[in-house]
Amino acid sequence: MEELIEKVIRPDVRAMSAYAVQDAKGFIKLDAMENPYSLPDWLKRAMAERLSQVALNRYPIPLYTNLKEKICKTMGIPEGYEVLLGNGSDELIAIVTMACAAKEKRAKMLVPVPSFVMYSVDAQLAGMDFIGVDLKSDLTLDVDAMLAAIEEHNPTLVFLAMPHNPTGRLFEVSGVLRILDAMKGRGIVVSDEAYQPFTDFTMLPYLADYPNLVVMRTVSKLGLAGIRLGYMTAAKELLTEFDKVRPPYNVNVLTEAVAELAMDNIAVFNEQAKAIRKERARLAGELAAMPDVEVFPSQANIQLIRVKNADAVFDGLVARRILIKNVSRQHPLLENCLRITVSTPEENDLFLAAFKACL
Repeated sequence: MEELIEKVIRPDVRAMSAYAVQDAKGFIKLDAMENPYSLPDWLKRAMAERLSQVALNRYPIPLYTNLKEKICKTMGIPEGYEVLLGNGSDELIAIVTMACAAKEKRAKMLVPVPSFVMYSVDAQLAGMDFIGVDLKSDLTLDVDAMLAAIEEHNPTLVFLAMPHNPTGRLFEVSGVLRILDAMKGRGIVVSDEAYQPFTDFTMLPYLADYPNLVVMRTVSKLGLAGIRLGYMTAAKELLTEFDKVRPPYNVNVLTEAVAELAMDNIAVFNEQAKAIRKERARLAGELAAMPDVEVFPSQANIQLIRVKNADAVFDGLVARRILIKNVSRQHPLLENCLRITVSTPEENDLFLAAFKACL
Protein backbone atom coordinates (compact mmCIF):
# COMPACT_ATOMS: atom_id res chain seq x y z
CA MET A 1 0.00 0.00 0.00
CA GLU A 2 2.84 2.40 0.79
CA GLU A 3 4.26 1.87 -2.69
CA LEU A 4 0.83 2.43 -4.28
CA ILE A 5 0.26 5.65 -2.35
CA GLU A 6 3.68 6.93 -3.31
CA LYS A 7 2.94 6.16 -6.94
CA VAL A 8 -0.54 7.65 -7.29
CA ILE A 9 -0.92 10.38 -4.62
CA ARG A 10 0.59 13.81 -5.27
CA PRO A 11 3.75 14.44 -3.23
CA ASP A 12 2.41 17.72 -1.84
CA VAL A 13 -0.79 15.99 -0.70
CA ARG A 14 1.21 13.23 0.98
CA ALA A 15 3.09 15.91 2.88
CA MET A 16 -0.11 17.58 4.10
CA SER A 17 -2.04 16.95 7.29
CA ALA A 18 -5.81 16.53 7.24
CA TYR A 19 -7.91 19.30 8.78
CA ALA A 20 -8.05 18.28 12.43
CA VAL A 21 -11.12 18.68 14.62
CA GLN A 22 -10.63 17.75 18.26
CA ASP A 23 -13.13 15.45 19.93
CA ALA A 24 -15.22 17.69 22.21
CA LYS A 25 -17.43 15.07 23.83
CA GLY A 26 -17.86 15.91 27.50
CA PHE A 27 -16.31 19.37 27.12
CA ILE A 28 -17.69 22.89 27.26
CA LYS A 29 -16.99 23.60 23.60
CA LEU A 30 -15.54 27.05 23.00
CA ASP A 31 -13.17 26.24 20.13
CA ALA A 32 -15.19 26.28 16.91
CA MET A 33 -16.98 29.67 16.68
CA GLU A 34 -20.40 28.05 16.94
CA ASN A 35 -23.62 29.68 18.12
CA PRO A 36 -24.24 28.07 21.54
CA TYR A 37 -28.00 28.59 21.50
CA SER A 38 -30.41 25.91 20.35
CA LEU A 39 -33.60 26.68 18.47
CA PRO A 40 -36.85 27.38 20.32
CA ASP A 41 -39.13 24.37 20.55
CA TRP A 42 -41.77 25.87 18.25
CA LEU A 43 -39.19 26.34 15.49
CA LYS A 44 -37.84 22.81 16.01
CA ARG A 45 -41.36 21.47 15.52
CA ALA A 46 -41.84 23.59 12.40
CA MET A 47 -38.56 22.28 10.97
CA ALA A 48 -39.49 18.70 11.76
CA GLU A 49 -42.78 19.19 9.93
CA ARG A 50 -41.04 20.80 6.97
CA LEU A 51 -38.43 18.03 6.75
CA SER A 52 -41.15 15.38 6.81
CA GLN A 53 -42.38 16.79 3.48
CA VAL A 54 -39.01 16.63 1.71
CA ALA A 55 -38.76 14.16 -1.16
CA LEU A 56 -35.55 12.34 -0.26
CA ASN A 57 -35.74 10.17 -3.38
CA ARG A 58 -35.36 13.20 -5.64
CA TYR A 59 -32.38 15.37 -6.45
CA PRO A 60 -32.60 19.02 -5.42
CA ILE A 61 -33.88 21.46 -8.01
CA PRO A 62 -30.41 22.62 -9.10
CA LEU A 63 -31.21 26.35 -9.42
CA TYR A 64 -32.37 26.64 -5.77
CA THR A 65 -34.52 29.56 -6.91
CA ASN A 66 -36.77 29.84 -3.86
CA LEU A 67 -33.94 29.65 -1.33
CA LYS A 68 -31.86 32.16 -3.26
CA GLU A 69 -34.75 34.63 -3.33
CA LYS A 70 -35.26 34.28 0.41
CA ILE A 71 -31.55 34.80 1.12
CA CYS A 72 -31.41 37.90 -1.09
CA LYS A 73 -34.46 39.42 0.60
CA THR A 74 -33.51 38.49 4.16
CA MET A 75 -29.77 39.14 4.07
CA GLY A 76 -29.87 42.52 2.36
CA ILE A 77 -28.37 41.55 -0.99
CA PRO A 78 -28.53 44.71 -3.17
CA GLU A 79 -31.16 44.99 -5.87
CA GLY A 80 -30.03 43.44 -9.13
CA TYR A 81 -27.60 40.99 -7.50
CA GLU A 82 -28.06 37.26 -7.07
CA VAL A 83 -26.34 34.65 -4.90
CA LEU A 84 -24.51 31.41 -5.56
CA LEU A 85 -24.84 28.68 -2.93
CA GLY A 86 -22.23 26.32 -1.55
CA ASN A 87 -21.81 23.49 0.93
CA GLY A 88 -20.62 25.95 3.54
CA SER A 89 -18.34 28.84 2.67
CA ASP A 90 -15.52 26.27 2.51
CA GLU A 91 -16.85 25.05 -0.82
CA LEU A 92 -17.31 28.61 -2.07
CA ILE A 93 -13.66 29.39 -1.31
CA ALA A 94 -12.68 26.29 -3.27
CA ILE A 95 -14.98 27.23 -6.18
CA VAL A 96 -13.57 30.75 -6.50
CA THR A 97 -9.99 29.50 -6.18
CA MET A 98 -10.46 26.78 -8.77
CA ALA A 99 -12.11 29.17 -11.21
CA CYS A 100 -9.21 31.62 -10.90
CA ALA A 101 -6.34 29.09 -11.03
CA ALA A 102 -5.40 29.51 -14.69
CA LYS A 103 -3.29 26.65 -16.07
CA GLU A 104 -1.47 28.71 -18.68
CA LYS A 105 0.10 30.84 -15.96
CA ARG A 106 0.86 30.26 -12.29
CA ALA A 107 -1.91 32.33 -10.71
CA LYS A 108 -1.35 33.80 -7.25
CA MET A 109 -3.50 34.25 -4.15
CA LEU A 110 -2.72 37.04 -1.68
CA VAL A 111 -3.93 36.84 1.93
CA PRO A 112 -3.03 38.71 5.13
CA VAL A 113 -1.66 36.20 7.63
CA PRO A 114 -2.33 34.65 10.03
CA SER A 115 -5.74 33.80 8.61
CA PHE A 116 -8.15 30.96 7.84
CA VAL A 117 -6.08 27.92 6.92
CA MET A 118 -8.33 26.81 4.03
CA TYR A 119 -7.23 29.75 1.86
CA SER A 120 -3.72 28.34 1.59
CA VAL A 121 -4.94 24.74 1.35
CA ASP A 122 -7.27 25.54 -1.55
CA ALA A 123 -4.57 27.57 -3.27
CA GLN A 124 -2.20 24.61 -3.08
CA LEU A 125 -4.75 22.08 -4.32
CA ALA A 126 -5.81 24.33 -7.19
CA GLY A 127 -2.23 24.97 -8.25
CA MET A 128 -2.02 28.62 -7.18
CA ASP A 129 0.92 30.26 -5.45
CA PHE A 130 -0.06 31.40 -1.96
CA ILE A 131 1.43 34.69 -0.80
CA GLY A 132 0.94 35.62 2.84
CA VAL A 133 1.42 39.21 4.03
CA ASP A 134 1.95 39.56 7.77
CA LEU A 135 -0.45 41.65 9.80
CA LYS A 136 1.10 44.45 11.84
CA SER A 137 2.37 43.65 15.33
CA ASP A 138 -0.95 44.85 16.79
CA LEU A 139 -2.72 42.41 14.44
CA THR A 140 -4.21 45.12 12.23
CA LEU A 141 -4.05 45.02 8.44
CA ASP A 142 -0.77 46.24 6.94
CA VAL A 143 -2.28 48.02 3.96
CA ASP A 144 1.01 49.37 2.63
CA ALA A 145 2.54 45.88 2.69
CA MET A 146 -0.52 44.48 0.92
CA LEU A 147 -0.29 47.15 -1.78
CA ALA A 148 3.41 46.48 -2.23
CA ALA A 149 2.70 42.76 -2.58
CA ILE A 150 0.03 43.48 -5.18
CA GLU A 151 2.53 45.46 -7.23
CA GLU A 152 5.25 42.83 -6.84
CA HIS A 153 3.23 39.64 -7.35
CA ASN A 154 0.22 40.74 -9.42
CA PRO A 155 -2.19 38.33 -7.70
CA THR A 156 -5.35 37.05 -9.33
CA LEU A 157 -7.17 36.64 -6.03
CA VAL A 158 -7.15 38.41 -2.66
CA PHE A 159 -9.04 37.08 0.38
CA LEU A 160 -9.90 39.43 3.25
CA ALA A 161 -11.82 38.02 6.20
CA MET A 162 -14.18 40.77 7.44
CA PRO A 163 -14.21 40.37 10.47
CA HIS A 164 -10.96 38.48 10.60
CA ASN A 165 -10.27 35.01 11.96
CA PRO A 166 -8.48 34.33 14.31
CA THR A 167 -8.18 37.90 15.61
CA GLY A 168 -11.82 38.97 15.49
CA ARG A 169 -10.75 42.37 14.15
CA LEU A 170 -12.61 44.30 11.47
CA PHE A 171 -10.13 45.80 9.04
CA GLU A 172 -10.47 49.53 8.35
CA VAL A 173 -12.68 50.03 5.30
CA SER A 174 -10.41 52.78 3.94
CA GLY A 175 -7.56 50.29 3.67
CA VAL A 176 -9.79 47.65 2.08
CA LEU A 177 -10.93 50.17 -0.54
CA ARG A 178 -7.29 50.99 -1.35
CA ILE A 179 -6.71 47.29 -1.95
CA LEU A 180 -9.82 47.07 -4.14
CA ASP A 181 -8.62 50.07 -6.15
CA ALA A 182 -5.20 48.48 -6.60
CA MET A 183 -6.80 45.22 -7.78
CA LYS A 184 -9.04 46.85 -10.40
CA GLY A 185 -8.19 45.35 -13.76
CA ARG A 186 -5.91 42.79 -12.06
CA GLY A 187 -8.09 40.37 -10.17
CA ILE A 188 -10.77 39.63 -7.61
CA VAL A 189 -11.04 40.66 -3.96
CA VAL A 190 -13.20 38.45 -1.73
CA SER A 191 -14.69 39.91 1.44
CA ASP A 192 -15.22 36.76 3.53
CA GLU A 193 -17.97 37.82 5.94
CA ALA A 194 -18.50 34.59 7.86
CA TYR A 195 -18.80 36.57 11.11
CA GLN A 196 -21.05 39.32 9.75
CA PRO A 197 -23.93 38.56 12.20
CA PHE A 198 -21.76 40.00 14.99
CA THR A 199 -20.88 43.33 13.37
CA ASP A 200 -22.84 46.15 11.75
CA PHE A 201 -20.43 46.38 8.83
CA THR A 202 -20.62 44.74 5.41
CA MET A 203 -18.99 45.31 2.03
CA LEU A 204 -22.29 44.78 0.22
CA PRO A 205 -22.83 48.53 -0.46
CA TYR A 206 -19.53 48.63 -2.38
CA LEU A 207 -20.49 45.99 -4.96
CA ALA A 208 -21.75 48.54 -7.49
CA ASP A 209 -18.52 50.56 -7.36
CA TYR A 210 -16.20 47.54 -7.49
CA PRO A 211 -17.09 44.93 -10.12
CA ASN A 212 -14.11 42.86 -8.92
CA LEU A 213 -15.58 42.51 -5.40
CA VAL A 214 -17.09 39.24 -4.14
CA VAL A 215 -18.94 39.13 -0.81
CA MET A 216 -19.05 35.67 0.76
CA ARG A 217 -21.03 34.57 3.82
CA THR A 218 -22.23 31.49 5.70
CA VAL A 219 -25.14 30.65 7.98
CA SER A 220 -22.81 28.57 10.19
CA LYS A 221 -21.92 31.30 12.69
CA LEU A 222 -25.50 32.52 12.65
CA GLY A 223 -26.59 29.29 14.31
CA LEU A 224 -26.90 26.69 11.54
CA ALA A 225 -23.39 25.24 11.36
CA GLY A 226 -24.82 21.73 11.03
CA ILE A 227 -26.61 22.33 7.72
CA ARG A 228 -23.46 23.53 5.88
CA LEU A 229 -24.70 26.40 3.75
CA GLY A 230 -22.74 29.31 2.36
CA TYR A 231 -23.65 31.97 -0.17
CA MET A 232 -21.82 34.63 -2.12
CA THR A 233 -22.77 37.54 -4.32
CA ALA A 234 -20.91 39.49 -6.98
CA ALA A 235 -21.43 40.92 -10.45
CA LYS A 236 -23.67 38.62 -12.48
CA GLU A 237 -20.87 37.93 -14.97
CA LEU A 238 -18.59 36.64 -12.20
CA LEU A 239 -21.27 34.43 -10.67
CA THR A 240 -21.91 32.92 -14.11
CA GLU A 241 -18.27 31.83 -14.32
CA PHE A 242 -18.15 30.53 -10.74
CA ASP A 243 -21.33 28.54 -11.35
CA LYS A 244 -19.53 26.55 -14.04
CA VAL A 245 -17.21 25.18 -11.34
CA ARG A 246 -19.93 24.47 -8.78
CA PRO A 247 -20.77 20.76 -8.47
CA PRO A 248 -24.37 19.92 -9.45
CA TYR A 249 -26.76 19.45 -6.52
CA ASN A 250 -24.12 20.73 -4.09
CA VAL A 251 -26.77 21.80 -1.56
CA ASN A 252 -28.91 18.89 -0.38
CA VAL A 253 -32.68 18.99 0.02
CA LEU A 254 -32.58 18.84 3.84
CA THR A 255 -30.27 21.84 4.02
CA GLU A 256 -32.45 23.65 1.50
CA ALA A 257 -35.62 23.04 3.50
CA VAL A 258 -34.12 24.09 6.85
CA ALA A 259 -32.50 27.18 5.35
CA GLU A 260 -35.75 28.35 3.75
CA LEU A 261 -37.56 28.08 7.09
CA ALA A 262 -34.66 29.81 8.85
CA MET A 263 -34.87 32.75 6.44
CA ASP A 264 -38.57 33.05 7.25
CA ASN A 265 -37.72 33.20 10.97
CA ILE A 266 -34.51 35.20 10.85
CA ALA A 267 -35.55 37.25 13.90
CA VAL A 268 -34.79 34.23 16.12
CA PHE A 269 -31.19 34.10 14.91
CA ASN A 270 -30.76 37.87 15.04
CA GLU A 271 -31.78 37.87 18.71
CA GLN A 272 -29.26 35.14 19.45
CA ALA A 273 -26.54 37.12 17.68
CA LYS A 274 -27.50 40.17 19.75
CA ALA A 275 -27.11 38.13 22.94
CA ILE A 276 -23.69 36.90 21.79
CA ARG A 277 -22.56 40.47 21.08
CA LYS A 278 -23.56 41.47 24.62
CA GLU A 279 -21.65 38.54 26.11
CA ARG A 280 -18.63 39.35 23.94
CA ALA A 281 -18.41 42.78 25.55
CA ARG A 282 -18.76 41.33 29.04
CA LEU A 283 -16.21 38.60 28.38
CA ALA A 284 -13.69 41.11 27.01
CA GLY A 285 -14.14 43.34 30.05
CA GLU A 286 -13.70 40.48 32.52
CA LEU A 287 -10.58 39.22 30.75
CA ALA A 288 -9.04 42.69 30.43
CA ALA A 289 -9.34 43.14 34.20
CA MET A 290 -7.14 40.12 34.86
CA PRO A 291 -3.37 40.51 35.30
CA ASP A 292 -1.09 39.68 32.38
CA VAL A 293 -3.95 39.17 29.91
CA GLU A 294 -3.94 41.16 26.66
CA VAL A 295 -7.36 41.40 25.01
CA PHE A 296 -7.66 42.20 21.32
CA PRO A 297 -10.69 44.08 19.93
CA SER A 298 -13.26 41.79 18.31
CA GLN A 299 -16.33 42.19 16.13
CA ALA A 300 -16.82 38.44 15.70
CA ASN A 301 -18.17 35.77 18.05
CA ILE A 302 -14.61 35.07 19.18
CA GLN A 303 -12.24 36.70 21.62
CA LEU A 304 -8.48 36.59 21.06
CA ILE A 305 -6.23 37.04 24.08
CA ARG A 306 -2.52 36.80 24.85
CA VAL A 307 -1.21 35.32 28.09
CA LYS A 308 2.24 34.55 29.49
CA ASN A 309 2.07 30.80 28.81
CA ALA A 310 -0.65 29.79 26.38
CA ASP A 311 0.21 26.09 26.45
CA ALA A 312 -0.07 25.86 30.23
CA VAL A 313 -3.37 27.73 30.32
CA PHE A 314 -4.77 25.65 27.48
CA ASP A 315 -3.77 22.39 29.17
CA GLY A 316 -5.27 23.60 32.43
CA LEU A 317 -8.58 24.34 30.74
CA VAL A 318 -8.59 20.95 29.03
CA ALA A 319 -8.06 19.31 32.43
CA ARG A 320 -11.15 21.21 33.58
CA ARG A 321 -13.11 19.96 30.52
CA ILE A 322 -13.18 23.31 28.73
CA LEU A 323 -12.02 23.38 25.12
CA ILE A 324 -10.79 26.58 23.49
CA LYS A 325 -8.39 27.08 20.56
CA ASN A 326 -4.67 27.37 21.15
CA VAL A 327 -3.52 29.40 18.15
CA SER A 328 -0.08 30.21 19.55
CA ARG A 329 1.73 28.00 17.03
CA GLN A 330 -0.20 29.08 13.94
CA HIS A 331 2.01 32.11 13.31
CA PRO A 332 4.75 34.05 15.17
CA LEU A 333 2.38 37.03 15.53
CA LEU A 334 0.09 34.80 17.61
CA GLU A 335 2.70 33.80 20.17
CA ASN A 336 0.96 32.84 23.45
CA CYS A 337 -2.44 33.63 21.98
CA LEU A 338 -5.69 31.80 22.74
CA ARG A 339 -9.00 32.11 20.90
CA ILE A 340 -12.24 31.73 22.82
CA THR A 341 -15.68 31.33 21.28
CA VAL A 342 -18.21 33.61 22.97
CA SER A 343 -20.91 31.41 24.48
CA THR A 344 -23.90 31.68 26.81
CA PRO A 345 -23.61 33.61 30.09
CA GLU A 346 -23.51 30.32 32.00
CA GLU A 347 -20.74 28.77 29.90
CA ASN A 348 -18.79 32.03 29.85
CA ASP A 349 -18.92 32.15 33.66
CA LEU A 350 -17.60 28.59 33.86
CA PHE A 351 -14.81 29.47 31.45
CA LEU A 352 -13.85 32.63 33.35
CA ALA A 353 -13.67 30.78 36.66
CA ALA A 354 -11.54 28.02 35.16
CA PHE A 355 -9.37 30.51 33.29
CA LYS A 356 -8.60 32.43 36.50
CA ALA A 357 -7.53 29.19 38.14
CA CYS A 358 -5.20 28.41 35.22
CA LEU A 359 -3.36 31.75 35.13
